[in-house]
Amino acid sequence: MDIKDHIRSIPDFPKPGIQFYDISTLLAHADAWQVAMGRFSQMIRRYQPDVLAGIESRGFLVAAPLALKLGCGFTMVRKKGKLPGKTVSHEYDLEYGSDIIEIQDDAVEPGQRVVILDDLLATGGTLGASIELFKKVGAEVVGTGCIIELDFLKGREKLGGIPFDALVTYSD
Repeated sequence: MDIKDHIRSIPDFPKPGIQFYDISTLLAHADAWQVAMGRFSQMIRRYQPDVLAGIESRGFLVAAPLALKLGCGFTMVRKKGKLPGKTVSHEYDLEYGSDIIEIQDDAVEPGQRVVILDDLLATGGTLGASIELFKKVGAEVVGTGCIIELDFLKGREKLGGIPFDALVTYSD
């Protein structure tokens, strides 16, 4: 099965000139979603993670079912102010300005093996910042992954050499 057949492409969203790759059509197709999660679990399993981290919000849709499938923990990376309790934050630069992401301070223990997941890798800013956030709390980030990679945007370059896997790649 070609997973790309189940990803809808929407031109000029959220603004003119942007090609949006929508995974909602993949999620809605039970067989395609099952195949995608099966393939992704094979990719991620080799890292032997203790915890899978999903980046807000579509990354939750990827990481939570994979954590269940692989028998490991799941935690969320969210924008500032969205998580209850004590948090650890990391500020990072965007093309125009900055942003802050957080995890709960007890999300992982020092030395735990973490794989960080999202739906799509574009420029790599948020995924790279998430790597730094987990390093800050003493986790060992052993891998990263997304359903989709836009390789022409060179997002892998912001991952500091951490291994990255994608189910599908778009090159233009």
